[in-house]
Formats: sequence, structure tokens, C-alpha cells
Amino acid sequence: MKRTITHLADGRELIYFDRRDDADRSAIDRRPLDPRPVASELRYDPLTEEWIAIAGHRQTRTFLPPADECPLCPSTDTRASEIPAHDYDVVVFENRFPSFSGNFGTYGEVGGLSGVRPGAGRCEVVCFTSDHSSSFSRLSDSQVELVMEAWADRTAELSAIDGVEQVFCFENRGEEIGITLPHPHGQIYAYPYVTPRTKLQLAAASRHSGGNLFADVLAAEQAERTRVVASNELWTAFVPAAARWPFEVHVYPHRQVPDLAALSEEERAAFAPLYTSVLRALDGLFGVAMPYISAWHQAPVRQQRELAYLHLELFSIRRAPGKLKYLAGSESAMGAFVNDVLPEEAARMLRSQVDH
Repeated sequence: MKRTITHLADGRELIYFDRRDDADRSAIDRRPLDPRPVASELRYDPLTEEWIAIAGHRQTRTFLPPADECPLCPSTDTRASEIPAHDYDVVVFENRFPSFSGNFGTYGEVGGLSGVRPGAGRCEVVCFTSDHSSSFSRLSDSQVELVMEAWADRTAELSAIDGVEQVFCFENRGEEIGITLPHPHGQIYAYPYVTPRTKLQLAAASRHSGGNLFADVLAAEQAERTRVVASNELWTAFVPAAARWPFEVHVYPHRQVPDLAALSEEERAAFAPLYTSVLRALDGLFGVAMPYISAWHQAPVRQQRELAYLHLELFSIRRAPGKLKYLAGSESAMGAFVNDVLPEEAARMLRSQVDH
């Protein structure tokens, strides 16, 4: 793999990940871009003990442009995009409209019981392919491995930034999910705190007697088999017994590692065919492109890493043809989920679609 670092016209970093050592990445971004926005401010909610990012500049971000104006496609002789080169394999660059960054402004008091601090950190965009009409499910195994190399590289690099406490790699897919750009891409958030869901999971792991909680969950699902969707020698994909979403799949490596950077080459290679087969199974359920969120759960940078267990959580909000699961009162207001699909039935339906 060849890794090339360059910069966009407003100073944001851009990194090419190429299979070929002779890839030419000398193209320059000549666009007249506005100055980069200052970092969001974080406000503390004393009732939930959570930090909320207030990022007003994100209201102006690009929203569902036509294909010929996509900012994630390669540049051409007549149109400049976020990627100066005329082609690419995988590209990572700093988000133009970040929730977190190192470009600090002035942050005053807001009164009440809420504290305020800068939204320090970093947000990056990961372009999985230059093909605007493709999807992650259609990537070749070697392309998925290159994406994983990029994820691992960025996890290690972002974890080394002062003040970053957790690195989150994820993909939002589908207008129903709320995407603003349809080009196949994901994002990476480098948070200045440990996220609420990770805190909950690690607190549960710290109270668990015996072995590692995540490893025990995996072993139990492997033994039960009812909810296993797909597996190979190094990974298992299963529907959790207490799934919140109509179609939800968790993908675990068989070896406990804290983050993507710790995966071996063999584990990265084995992930690709299993994961893309699960994505294709989702699309095959109702014969439509399924909206989904795919989220890598990694260990915090500085705490409880021995308890954490890298895994991916994938879920779709589509519960039936023409029907979506909306977060209504119980879920949105109280965080109390009601799932309309029996997890065992969801697993059976997905297994019937998995490539054999």
C-alpha cells in the first residue's frame, strides 16, 4: 500500500491510500475556499452527564447534490471536487464541516448548570471508492482490505492526538438514514470524550464476573447458533438476542483486540468476504437497497482498553417492504426500545440471503 499526504486549498489534510506504488498524487487543489470554521462548542448536560456538540456551521453543509456535482468524485478538467486527483483507490480527508476540530474559537459561559469547552478533536471523510454508483457491498475483497488499512491507519494516528479519547469509524447509507451525500463513503470521529454507549458497555463489562463480557457474548451466540448469520474461521456475524432494530447484526473477530489497528493481516482479509455478504443479504431481504448504519466499536484511547473488544454493529431502520422503524416516544424520549421483528426470525431471513 502507498500512503500519500497532501493538503486542500483551505489547509485541510487529505490522504490517498493506493495499491500501486507508482500512483501520481501531485494534483493541487486550486479552489477559492472559505476559511475553515472554528470548532464546535461542547455543552455539558448535568441531567445525563453527557457532552453535547453545538455546531451551527454544519447547517450549511452540502445536501444531496446531483451526481455531476458530487464533491466526493474525482476532479475533472472542468470541475474541481474535494479530491484533486482524476482517480483514486481510497481517500481520507478532513471534513469541511466538522463536528470536532483543532481550530478553536472563543467560547463563553452559557449560564445555568452547563459547562462549556471547545469541541476539540477531528472529523474525517473516508471515500471507499471513486465509483459514484457503487456501494460497500459491491467492493472487491481487496478494496475492502484497503479501506480497512485506511481505518487502521487513521485509528492509530487520531488516537495519538492530544485530547482525543475515542475514535469512531462508521458509515451511514441511504436517504432514509439521513445521508447528505450518496457517494459510497464513511466518516471517522475523533471524540474529546468517551461516548455514552461505550461507557455503558464498559461499565457492564467491569461488573461481569468470569471472563470478558464481549467474548462471553460471542461464545454464547456461537454455541446457540440460532441467531448466527454468517461465520468463518476468524469472524462471526450474529443478530443479538436483545436487538433494538428490526435488522441488526453484530460482527466480532474471534480474537479480542482493542481496535482496528490491532487486527492482523489475516483478520482484515477474512473480514471482507463475510461483511460484504451480510450487506448483500440486507439488500436481498426486500429487493431494495437497505438503509443502514455501520458502526465500529473501538476501545477508548486511554482507559479500560483491557475490557473492550473491537466489534462492528450494523443495523437498518427498514422493518418491512415500504415500512421504516421510526424512533417514536418510547425510544426517543425514554431510550426504551420496542423491536417489531423477532431477532431469531431476522437471523433466519438474513441467513437465507447470505452468499453460500
